[in-house]
Amino acid sequence: MSAATAESFATLEDVITLSGATYTATEQARIEALLPLLSDALRVEGEKVGVDLDSQAETVTGYASTLKLVVVDIVVRVMRQSTTGDPMSQESQSGLGYTWSGTYAIPGGGIAQAIMRNDLKRLGLLTQTYGWEDWYHATPRSDNTDSSQN
Repeated sequence: MSAATAESFATLEDVITLSGATYTATEQARIEALLPLLSDALRVEGEKVGVDLDSQAETVTGYASTLKLVVVDIVVRVMRQSTTGDPMSQESQSGLGYTWSGTYAIPGGGIAQAIMRNDLKRLGLLTQTYGWEDWYHATPRSDNTDSSQN
């Protein structure tokens, strides 16, 4: 499936049904504009690690549903953002000694930052890595080698 003809992983109806929210006509138009963009952004993230999300959705049982859930979660997260100010999920202020604190809805802000690490983990695009690199020795040593001689 080429990028020009690629379909969104979720539909407006999926977002409405799964989120349980009601959206105005303007919000629905925004959701319809977001769906193909977010789907393509996920495709690009998949390509970075050598995963074709479209073929995974066709061949791996349950992967299409997981893609749908991830896209719906991202859309709902974006739709919760304020369009008139900073996208805050929580904010508090105090009085005379003035204190302010707030939590951003999407750390880093913006629609492009709406895809979070947890979304990529759910799709298998971000896995935990482990290992080490020996900066001082070109070849591995055996356990009985005294490192003070090197």
